[in-house]
Amino acid sequence: MKTKATCPYCGVGCGVLIEHDGRRITGVAGDPEHPANFGRLCTKGATLHLSARPETRLLYPELRAARGLARERVGWDTAIATAAERFAATIREHGPDSVAFYISGQLLTEDYYVFNKLVKGLIGTNNIDSNSRLCMSSAVAAYKQTLGADAPPCSYEDFAQTDCLLIAGANPSYAHPVAFRRIEDAKAARPEMKIIVVDPRRTDTAATADLHLAILPGTDIWLYNAMLNVLLWEGYVDNAFIREHTEGFEALRDHVRDVTPAIAAEVCGLGRRGAEDIVTAARWWGEAKAAMSLWCQGLNQSTHGTHNGTALIALSLATGKIGRPGCGPFSLTGQPNAMGGREVGGMANLMSGHRDLANPEHRAEVARLWGVEDVPSTPGLTAIELFDAAYDGRIKALWIACTNPAQSLPEQERVREALARCDFVVLQEAYCNTETAPFADLLLPAATWGEKEGTVTNSERRITHVHRALTPAGEARADWRIVCDFAHELGPRIGKDAARLFPYAVPSEIFAEHAASTAGRDLDITGLSYELLDSAGPQQWPFPKAANVVDATNRTRLYADGRFPTADGRAHFVVPTERLTAERADARYPLHLTTGRLRDQWHGMSRTGKVARLYNHVDEARIEMHADDLALRGLKSGDLVHVRSRRGDVVLRAEASSEIRSGQAFIAMHWGGNSLNSAGANALTLRDFDPYSKQPELKHAAVQVEKAVLPFQALIMRGEPGAAGDEEGSGNDDAAPIEIAGKVAAGSVTVNAAGLALERAAALAPWLERFSYASLALAGRDHPAVVLRIAHHQPIPPEWLAELDALLGLDDEHCLAYSDTRRGITKRARIDDGLLVGLRLTGETAAASWLRDVLVERQPTADLRRWILAPLANPPEAAKSRGRIVCTCLNVSESDIAAAIAGGAGFDDLQAKLRCGTTCGSCVPQIRRLVAAGQRAA
Repeated sequence: MKTKATCPYCGVGCGVLIEHDGRRITGVAGDPEHPANFGRLCTKGATLHLSARPETRLLYPELRAARGLARERVGWDTAIATAAERFAATIREHGPDSVAFYISGQLLTEDYYVFNKLVKGLIGTNNIDSNSRLCMSSAVAAYKQTLGADAPPCSYEDFAQTDCLLIAGANPSYAHPVAFRRIEDAKAARPEMKIIVVDPRRTDTAATADLHLAILPGTDIWLYNAMLNVLLWEGYVDNAFIREHTEGFEALRDHVRDVTPAIAAEVCGLGRRGAEDIVTAARWWGEAKAAMSLWCQGLNQSTHGTHNGTALIALSLATGKIGRPGCGPFSLTGQPNAMGGREVGGMANLMSGHRDLANPEHRAEVARLWGVEDVPSTPGLTAIELFDAAYDGRIKALWIACTNPAQSLPEQERVREALARCDFVVLQEAYCNTETAPFADLLLPAATWGEKEGTVTNSERRITHVHRALTPAGEARADWRIVCDFAHELGPRIGKDAARLFPYAVPSEIFAEHAASTAGRDLDITGLSYELLDSAGPQQWPFPKAANVVDATNRTRLYADGRFPTADGRAHFVVPTERLTAERADARYPLHLTTGRLRDQWHGMSRTGKVARLYNHVDEARIEMHADDLALRGLKSGDLVHVRSRRGDVVLRAEASSEIRSGQAFIAMHWGGNSLNSAGANALTLRDFDPYSKQPELKHAAVQVEKAVLPFQALIMRGEPGAAGDEEGSGNDDAAPIEIAGKVAAGSVTVNAAGLALERAAALAPWLERFSYASLALAGRDHPAVVLRIAHHQPIPPEWLAELDALLGLDDEHCLAYSDTRRGITKRARIDDGLLVGLRLTGETAAASWLRDVLVERQPTADLRRWILAPLANPPEAAKSRGRIVCTCLNVSESDIAAAIAGGAGFDDLQAKLRCGTTCGSCVPQIRRLVAAGQRAA
């Protein structure tokens, strides 16, 4: 069977077909009819079915009677009643503002709607915020300050119609791969199209650009002001459009008059040719018949993220390039339904239907719609403020849903202390092992991808009806249902009629109420219903009652008539701040650290972290630095280093990168407490935030790096000798159970190797914090293995090693073993059916790299057995080392590609012979770089 849904990762909003047998998800394919992707999927979306596994799922409610005690399984009635009583008691004693809710851009719109109604309508507080605060709030504020509403005016089809595309603070090659495929297609069809990328790093996106402006972090506004300066001096501004459709241009014109390309180039650190490059970028923009901009977290996650956006939007307004094909400012949404959450007002300063909380008429409208006396006027606590309030004791009860603040928020030490101090914490979650789970007093199991029905809105304002393929696992419930159940229990305890406010039996009833609430608003969707979305397919808003499917072109882009949803109907220019980064690099913290995404992982990896092949491109957290900066510190690639900011200290592996300029560094944001012995990048980031959007500066911190002296190292790996295809599907319900360290795991060695790897990883995760450095990952493809890397400041206690051996089945008497007590070296290897399936190297790990390939690639050990425990850095002739996987879909390695290039293969030859890059295309930019490097070397 096939069920239509959407991908739960980025905001591109790709349609997917879930393949299942009614009990288990068995496959996934791109929906060829969905207008966001037309059947394409990236590496993450194409492996969704492999993440739909029972391991680490939260299946039953769990409650602890008191702090310090273990949680125990309880029934839903007990769980909901306990939550209602604790929240009601807190509200009675301390008032409604003593409770708060922190929710997620991964919820469906219907979930978001009832959460918002619960908090603002039933409880009577605005203390509800979303992890979208970390993601899109600066873009929202920028749109509202300039265009009047949170309404991205462009569509994906504009990529094919623009003549100049400016990508700023975004790496869609990694973060929005399917959208980037459309950009690549547009460039291939029209090579004369200009692509400008603004990014401190030379990412795969930047490598495809005609012009890469590698500015210093935090200097974006200076660049866009200088471009506007050029547009003014060289006569590219559209004075008629400015006069007839905008306000405030004179003040901005005066502000940028002295921001010349030369001055901006110096501030932005663009070097000798910087001024020329700024002029070139401005001329390309000005001369283009159609020009558009794309931006994402590089601009948003800043203490001046709103003004980053308004300065970029000003380029479109000043040249009148908005509302036409191929034109306009287009913010790329980070999460799958951050747009839907914004539509229903599911944040501390927003209201349903894009209404303004500060507007008394808007509050009165919502109160009438909901049938409540009023909606509170005081803005609620935003994400950083909310956890500060929990830290200070002002928030007594906190409800968290579908997000992981103990990994994703900045200044992690403070966040975790806030969670520990809060009197009562509820976590509504699909997975039992997120970093936030240990802080929860009550865990509520939620349905997840494939188990939910509702709607989502993607970056281009397109709404899709998501269908449910399976019933939720265990006792998990849909998020909207959990909220309604809680509301029904809470209402009588605080004297409110919850039954009247939450009468919903099915999600379509919630959507109908949400749609009605948008009547007359800029996002009017009163013409939409589940039935229409099913029959006509996903639709863009606005879609009022009078609209029909045939006139979809009228909704493709906004503001074609030059009218904007502001009080005066005009777009507004904003004079931006001149601030740079929140903290400066100095002698003590000399490096500019930026954070970002990996190609094959998503957020905190609670879903992608279940799929072994998604580790094959990058298998360990690392800090990337320029080779000169490593050498200056006496470091080389592969060394472990201390990375310190003014807030925290983490140990990571260093890697030289040609993408990084000297004085800068990069850490991916995904790695947290389930994969490291630290909180990762967000132990270093700071919680300073933009005054308008309240979005924190997650993108930048000043850090120092020095070698970590951790001489006692170990590598532990464990796979299974199972049959091919073990990673596929979601296990075998009828197989005999396997016991791992006293815990029973479903499935058998033959049919559930992936499940066993996940169980072993879950059992190893609590060990990470014991070591000065530890990294936990999966490896392999059809036969997943778990890989634990350890480095410690003192000899690893033998009893710890004995426990780890027992945990991973390396204590078997038939294991190969070696011990040199004097030198502190011990090694064990398990070989089953002629295959290496388990390994522990302690004290000497020279052979770690090639032995990993032997285990993961399942190479026969007949000719390798005598070398397995030897201190060989280079593999023996019988071992095959493939190295880093470039094409995740088809398992093509960098060494495979290099060998083909050395034989004279070009890009087309590689695709024909190795087929790399022919499936999802996410690896195409990297393949092109490898080909170019090979051609230069020749």
